[in-house]
Amino acid sequence: MSQTNTVTKQRLTTGNTPNEQQSNALRPYKRSPALSNSTWYKGMLHSQMAGTTDNKGAFDFIISTIRRGTEPPPHVHSREDEFFYVFSGEMKAYVDREVFIVKASECMFLPRLKPHAWVITSAAINVMALITPGGFHDALLKMSAPAEQMEVPDDGDTETYANVDLTETIKIHEQYGVRLLSPDEIRTEMPGFPL
Repeated sequence: MSQTNTVTKQRLTTGNTPNEQQSNALRPYKRSPALSNSTWYKGMLHSQMAGTTDNKGAFDFIISTIRRGTEPPPHVHSREDEFFYVFSGEMKAYVDREVFIVKASECMFLPRLKPHAWVITSAAINVMALITPGGFHDALLKMSAPAEQMEVPDDGDTETYANVDLTETIKIHEQYGVRLLSPDEIRTEMPGFPL
């Protein structure tokens, strides 16, 4: 087969020429938590290890340090599954009318469409989150500020879910398929959750 016919056949089967396929290929990289890829979001430190531009939207991979009292309120994802691995600290995860205590060196899977929440029971936790498909972290980035240090913000003026009007947060989350639960939904879906 001639080279022209080979290129034509590749374009018909993949939609791309060999050069286009190569330029669209994912690229290997190395990354670690640093100020260049870290943000502060509602009192949490998030370091983005992988995002939609790194893997064509396949997943978000985040390493976070989160203080007790800055956790998100109960919510449900319509698009994403979440997998958490706890490096240090402890939390209670509320999902599917159950409560799971998740400690250092343990993991927790939170499937999409299952309302859930988690409460940190230690002073803080350090976790890894794998969210698939990717894209939800883009919502958080819209409401984040560049981290000024590789620690959670500690000033009294830090906005958290607990002390800020959530109107804009709710709007942005809904654009990404995440909905915060009403108090009645929390009582029904998470009977043990502290309101």
